Amino acid sequence: MHIPKVVGFFASLGIPLPAFNAYFVSSLELVGGPLLFLGLGSRIIALPLTIDMLVAYITADRKALFSIFSDPGKFYASDAYTFLFASVLILVFGPGKISVDYAIGYLWRRRAPRPQILREKSALAT
Repeated sequence: MHIPKVVGFFASLGIPLPAFNAYFVSSLELVGGPLLFLGLGSRIIALPLTIDMLVAYITADRKALFSIFSDPGKFYASDAYTFLFASVLILVFGPGKISVDYAIGYLWRRRAPRPQILREKSALAT
């Protein structure tokens, strides 16, 4: 809906292929944000979101990026900071126990045959 504005903004920043990148970044954030929130494929989606936010800092808010040590408040006040922090946090530490990834892993481990049960079955067969 507002993609032409995003394309124009990307073009003003000198981002190559502004139309393609506008659709790509919009799709990444539209799909990746909810996936990160739910904890589904968290570490997989956290990497491109982290790169996306780093590029946002470098291109759109360069002054805030370079003021990380001289004026940290300006760095933290940037729009990209919250999303960068969240995606790096998930990338490094994982989604945690309250996530779809954890629930899937828990169910998968419950369904997998246990080695002790397999040993008992093989002992009975001999």
